[in-house]
Order: sequence, then structure tokens, then C-alpha cells
Amino acid sequence: MDERLLIGAFGALVGAAGWLGVALIMERRAATKRARDAGRAVYFELRANHLHVLTARDHNVFGELSRATYERLLPEMATWLAARDLETLVEAYMGHAGYAQASSDSNLPEPVRRHVLGVVAERQAEAIAVLRRRVFTPAEQAWLARHVTAEAAVASEAAATSEARSGREPARSTR
Repeated sequence: MDERLLIGAFGALVGAAGWLGVALIMERRAATKRARDAGRAVYFELRANHLHVLTARDHNVFGELSRATYERLLPEMATWLAARDLETLVEAYMGHAGYAQASSDSNLPEPVRRHVLGVVAERQAEAIAVLRRRVFTPAEQAWLARHVTAEAAVASEAAATSEARSGREPARSTR
């Protein structure tokens, strides 16, 4: 009887440890999925912001930048992103202050305004690349790359046409 009790206790211990291990693995996978989904939402918010910054830089038309998704989902992404990637993302959103100054400071010389907006756009492009690499599958990345390239070509063509009509030198994009 003593031997059966020992075998039963050992079996219960192995079963509990197995159950705990599986639960931890499932929780980790769920947390990773939540962080990846958060990254996808922030990616598209950042893409929209990036288009606003490029429009402001090239045409001096300022739209409102959004940061609601970033602020709401940053805690989930912070536990998942590497420190370097997280810093890149944070720098992209820190550029909102420069964008706000460029849009509201009428005493800011035009070359300085364009430079500030160019740096903000550059940081956003870096963060977009980080998120694209981390949150999308290779097939999705390929589709996004084709889509963004086509979008950029249309935007460049529209800018060149607009500037040709006004007689200005075509704007240069950092993309």
C-alpha cells in the first residue's frame, strides 16, 4: 500500500508540473499574439502619421498626428520588443513635438522647417520598418512593400505634377 501511495503522489506531482508548464506556454503565446496585434495597430497609425509628415514637408500642409493607439498599446509592446526596437518606436512618436513646432511657429525659416520635418519622417520610416519586420509574416511584408512602393510612386508623381504647374523645383522624398 505504501508503494501505491508513493506512485500516486509522484503521478500527481508530474501531472501538476505538466499542467503548469502547458499553462505557462499557452500564456506566453497569448501575450506574444497580443503584442504582435498591438504592433500591427501601431504600425498603421504610424503609417498615417508618416503620410501627414511627408505632406507637411513637401507641401506645407499640416494634418493632425495621432498617438492614441501608441499610448494605449505601448505597455503590451514594451514587454515584447527589444530595447533597440522600442527606442526606435519611441523616437518616432517623440517627433510629434517637432512636427507641432514646425506647424505652429511662423518665425521658423522654411529650410529649418523642412529639415525638422525630414528628420521626423526619417525616424517614423525607421520605426515603420522595425514594426513591419516584427509584426508581419514574410508574405505580408512583401505585399506591404509592393503597396507602399506603388503608393510612394503615385504620391511622387502627384507632387511633381503639382510643382511643375507652379514652376517650383520638385520636392525630394527621403523614402
